[in-house]
Amino acid sequence: MLTHPILAGTRPARVEDWPLIDAFHHRSSRSALYRRWGRTRVLRRDIERLLAHCDSWISLDPHNGEVIALTCAGPLSREPGVVDLGLQVADTHQRRGIGTALARHAAQHARARGAHTLSAYTEASNIPMLRILRRLGPMRHTYDGTHLDIRVPLDCAAASGTLSDTEHSRH
Repeated sequence: MLTHPILAGTRPARVEDWPLIDAFHHRSSRSALYRRWGRTRVLRRDIERLLAHCDSWISLDPHNGEVIALTCAGPLSREPGVVDLGLQVADTHQRRGIGTALARHAAQHARARGAHTLSAYTEASNIPMLRILRRLGPMRHTYDGTHLDIRVPLDCAAASGTLSDTEHSRH
């Protein structure tokens, strides 16, 4: 399976990346921020907390060095083996396969560390995220008001060829 070129510019996020991440959020639309964070303003302490509890990556534009995506995968505290996916792609870079590539990267990372399920909690109206998750493999969902709690078994995704060992070994 081919990898997306965005993965070449993806690296672990660090607290020192705050200025880049903050600029990314300032370039994001209010609706994109709300879909990802549930609010329209992201503070440094939010990012520090994310980095302390999750494996997180930033993806940089090779032309200008700006952050074009922020991805994280972190354990759910009361569910061993379940890793929650967080994903935000810059408005101007959406619909290019970036979100799918980064979700696969996070799923591979989680599986390599013993996780059996990838989860995402998103608005039921967040069609782009639902499409990304469907591409990972069969998913189950539970409604929580206007939100969905989505689960993708990582072993099923791996068996369907969605998560290739070749991609995993490169990243």
